[in-house]
Amino acid sequence: MHKNTLPMSLLQDNQYRHYFTFLTFFSLALFFLGMVLCTALTSSARTVLLSHDEAVVSSLLSQGIPEHVVAAALTDTSSGNTQAATALLSRIGISETLKTRFLPPLHAYATTIRIVTLSALFLLSFLLLGGTYLFLSKRERLYTQASSILNNYLSGDYSLCLPQAREGSVYRMFSCIDRLATMLQAQNENEQRSKIFLRNTISDISHQLKTPLAALSMYQEIMGNEPENPDVIQEFTSKSEASIRRMEQLIQSMLKTTRLDTGNIVFEKHRYRLEELVLQSLNDLSVRAKDEGKEIVTEGSPEDTLVCDFSWTCEAIGNLVKNALDHTEKGGIIRVIWDVSPVACRISVSDDGNGIAPEDIHHIFKRFYRSRKSQDTQGIGLGLSLTKSIVEGQGGTVTVKSIPGEGAEFVIQI
Repeated sequence: MHKNTLPMSLLQDNQYRHYFTFLTFFSLALFFLGMVLCTALTSSARTVLLSHDEAVVSSLLSQGIPEHVVAAALTDTSSGNTQAATALLSRIGISETLKTRFLPPLHAYATTIRIVTLSALFLLSFLLLGGTYLFLSKRERLYTQASSILNNYLSGDYSLCLPQAREGSVYRMFSCIDRLATMLQAQNENEQRSKIFLRNTISDISHQLKTPLAALSMYQEIMGNEPENPDVIQEFTSKSEASIRRMEQLIQSMLKTTRLDTGNIVFEKHRYRLEELVLQSLNDLSVRAKDEGKEIVTEGSPEDTLVCDFSWTCEAIGNLVKNALDHTEKGGIIRVIWDVSPVACRISVSDDGNGIAPEDIHHIFKRFYRSRKSQDTQGIGLGLSLTKSIVEGQGGTVTVKSIPGEGAEFVIQI
């Protein structure tokens, strides 16, 4: 199969096609020139023979030999007495060993043949070598250009592309190399983004850990100065435990967010009942809501199901409920409502708390973002960012709408 298609693939290359066209015309010219040369040589040989016969006839007639005898001698093609003829020619010095230069007509004929043949060979060789040189010089320029671009690729410069405007195996190879270069460029860019992301992540963790670490150091110093005061020890022990819990929560949230952002999480999707998902996500939050005098209300069909990763989806819903609890006053109500349609599954988490200011609503999904109005509330600014990464990682979306003073509603659609 490859042997049959190879000639056609060669002819797809524009330069190869031009070169084969040149060889075709060269072959035709060689054939035509050969025919012309044969015709010219035959005509020249006829002229030499006629000149020789004319000279012989003229000599015989001048010696009084009858015309019919001369004519019979010229037209008689029978062998006759060849030995006598050969002996006669030898006696007058004409034999096969006689140099051509001693036979003027033949010498002139041979000279003409050499000149014509050498001229034709020179012309044809010049055309063949010239056409081949032009073809090879074009290929050399193409390879030089490709080599220069490849060297740029090796140095990290992908601004230029290999020539691909024409057909042929070389250009197909250039196209494959360019695709490979594009992949390498994307890989380099991903590595650079990963380095930037790692640097920013380390910076974020360091910045966020400064406050609880400073608080722990201060609490430790206070307790060290008041070793005999149990009330102070008890107070600052509780504060130390709160700072440690905050640090643990921060580190766990950062690790989860980093794993999601770097694509190291593979979601294991199965079909689950939405009621089970919601109840699991509220498992620990119900106690907090009760302690804070708030109510969590769930609403939805027990038969509704969703294909998702169970633990990560529970994490996403739980983060939205935590956010609602953080921004809802005592006596507030948080509603978790789900609904399944032929298009998508919709999970809504709403509250009747303080709401979100218009200048903050476009930033709340950013990592560590906290509104000026929520500095005194719980949270570290990672829950909503983590929820967004989880939902979008499973092909869904999360949106928010809010009226300041009337609460907020977050909607997950998967």
